Amino acid sequence: MSIAKSTAYRRASGFSLIELVVTMAIVGILTAIALPNYKNYVIRGQVTNATTGLSAVAANMERYFQDNRTYAPANGFPSPCAAGATYGNFTVSCPTVPAAPGTTFTLQAVGIANTNTAGFTYSINELGTKTTTVVAPAPTSWRMTCATGWETKPGECL
Repeated sequence: MSIAKSTAYRRASGFSLIELVVTMAIVGILTAIALPNYKNYVIRGQVTNATTGLSAVAANMERYFQDNRTYAPANGFPSPCAAGATYGNFTVSCPTVPAAPGTTFTLQAVGIANTNTAGFTYSINELGTKTTTVVAPAPTSWRMTCATGWETKPGECL
């Protein structure tokens, strides 16, 4: 009888190979679903740095225009867009500094290389027109061009 008890005890004490394979399959499926969603969640959090930075610098450009009646450097003061600023994983600057008469400007927030935001470019001009261009190496769910707003979620142009 003691032999039968020890045999039964041994069978119930471990996991079978099938149980381990099923567990690994479940973990693999959950990981395949969770990781892309988490990456998109992280990118959405970083995109707010670009939109916030562009809005802040655009407001500074408007204040500068009220004081100087131009977006171009005037009266010995540099234009606010002349000096680039970093907001999280984005660099906000003017692709070209406004020249006289200085009635227009375009600001860009470009994702810094080797980060989750590489390939993202957001822009705004003096009229408040917002555009988005997202290219490789950005995740494919984000890659689009939006001429009428900022892409703040994958595939959504606001």
